[in-house]
Amino acid sequence: MNKPFNILFICTGNSARSILAEALTTTLSHGRFIGYSAGSKPAGFIHPVALKIIKEIGYPLTLVRSKSWDEYGREDAPHMNFIITVCDAAAGEECPYWAGHPATAHWGFPDPAAAAGSEEEIWDAFRKVEIGLRNRIELLLDLPLDSLDHLQVKDHLLAIHQQASDPK
Repeated sequence: MNKPFNILFICTGNSARSILAEALTTTLSHGRFIGYSAGSKPAGFIHPVALKIIKEIGYPLTLVRSKSWDEYGREDAPHMNFIITVCDAAAGEECPYWAGHPATAHWGFPDPAAAAGSEEEIWDAFRKVEIGLRNRIELLLDLPLDSLDHLQVKDHLLAIHQQASDPK
């Protein structure tokens, strides 16, 4: 098998969306991708509903923690092939320098951690984000990445978000 692709999902708080994307990517890809997550202003905890979904997915809870994107800007950090922002706030923020010029895209989702209402309404907000991320990640996994150049990969990443966002 070829070396896995590393993908970093960035959000502001790194407590829900980016953590879910990390778990989904690593789990769904069966070793083809390794998902990572970070935040520009990490909350320092993982939302309890996100933890329950991650456990359902089968991703080891010992691997998830809220952390700063600064960890991935260090010399000893894993090389990222892709960086995807998953919340509107992170998309407009100045990001650190990423060695190797990874392909970047924005896949924006409302923050489920900010959802209010009944327990059912909060779970619904998290499930919508989980399904949206799952759809995009499955489309990413279908790409023939070894035969695409950098610009084609970036175009596909952007198209995935549009394709998965369009109502069918």
